[in-house]
Amino acid sequence: MEQTAAAAAPSKDPALPTLCKVGNLIAPRAPQDIPAAGLEERALIDLAVKVACTTARFTTDWLANRMHLSASLTRAILTELCVEELVEETMKITEGRSHYRITQQGRDHGMRLLEVSRYVGPAPVSLDAYRAMLRWQFANTPPVTPEQVAAALSGLVLTPEAMEMAGLAVSSGRSLFIYGPPGNGKSSVGRQVHAALPGDMWIPHCLSVANTVIRMFDDQVHQRIDLSGERTSGIDQRWVRIRRPMVVVGGELTLEFLDLVYSPTLRTYEAPPHLKANGGVFLVDDFGRERVSPEQLLNRFITPMEHQIDYLTLATGQKIQVPLRQVLIIATNLSLERVTDPAFLRRMGYRLFLGPPSPEQYAGIFRQYAERVGAAAPGELIDRLLARYRAEDRELRACQPRDLIERSRDICRFHGKPLELTPDVLDLAWIGYFGTEPAGQRPSEQGRESGGEGRQAERQSAAVTS
Repeated sequence: MEQTAAAAAPSKDPALPTLCKVGNLIAPRAPQDIPAAGLEERALIDLAVKVACTTARFTTDWLANRMHLSASLTRAILTELCVEELVEETMKITEGRSHYRITQQGRDHGMRLLEVSRYVGPAPVSLDAYRAMLRWQFANTPPVTPEQVAAALSGLVLTPEAMEMAGLAVSSGRSLFIYGPPGNGKSSVGRQVHAALPGDMWIPHCLSVANTVIRMFDDQVHQRIDLSGERTSGIDQRWVRIRRPMVVVGGELTLEFLDLVYSPTLRTYEAPPHLKANGGVFLVDDFGRERVSPEQLLNRFITPMEHQIDYLTLATGQKIQVPLRQVLIIATNLSLERVTDPAFLRRMGYRLFLGPPSPEQYAGIFRQYAERVGAAAPGELIDRLLARYRAEDRELRACQPRDLIERSRDICRFHGKPLELTPDVLDLAWIGYFGTEPAGQRPSEQGRESGGEGRQAERQSAAVTS
């Protein structure tokens, strides 16, 4: 992709970084001098001193790569450091490229700065620039279409109404509350509808807030877009191009988990998961089973849902306001009376109930998954299976076709045979899954799933066929 233009995109937002066009890609333009970086007066100077403290000698290119800055901006920083006698030039390689070393005065200053924050890495961007860039990207992202939603959820067998509700949530950016008995695809819908979100986005490596740094980019959460084959010299390398993120939290979620995580060793902050989910989907799975009460979590989500902002707390006690622009999806298999109240439900964008599948839906899920794994599923085999459900008065679950087929695969593999769905194999898979005897020998115990067993089935999300 060649850089064909370098025109700033028109905008009335003064905080928006200057943008350039590289082929079909609109990107933040690399600042060429210190004021254009949009940070506090000494932010880049102080960071450069700390980076210089990590090595005996360095070059212009080395510092530019470490700080993710353009060559001209790096030269401007080094000129300032030389004037202040914090570093000294030891050898000129070519015009604009030299060898440097930190002076004792610079090292002493760097040590004092490291006592405040030990962050040494890519230069940050301002919180105002991040807010503006997020707004601009949402304003210039194509809308989600019904076709994209259908493609994203094609691995599930859903009613048209369920697909419509999921599509409305991601297209509008509103929240989605999915509820119903376990094992019927709530987690699967929450995860797979993320694929309907079009395009990629820019996020910063980190933010500069109140003389400290908040790490934003997380390679465990964000999928970086490789731009190595493009001419990227004009792009501000403080920003990373990523796929629109998908962040999932479950029973480990606490109130502290939804605030800035301070590292006393590094004296920096890690962004909470819902901030890292900006631009994508934030899925709260197994809601109601966290280590804090549902009421506390619901109260925590009210402000972000209503105003698309959140307030995070620094170690000093100072509150900062951050933007939240993601699709919040909450999934639970507990009763609504147990985990929520009418006031909270009123604030949810959309509600989706996923109940047990009909026999026809169950058969469709079974055939779809069997086809995916390369097994035949004749109609009489599925009819026999459905008859056993009726005989044992057992409720259908959307996850069970996959679970039974996977156990059938285990059985065939154990006996050194290719997967073949036969009545005998499925009978053994049934016993292994439900723990019941063959038909006619079933104990009087009805064998309905316990809460823990249901939770396991939901986690398996067997309605997913991918």
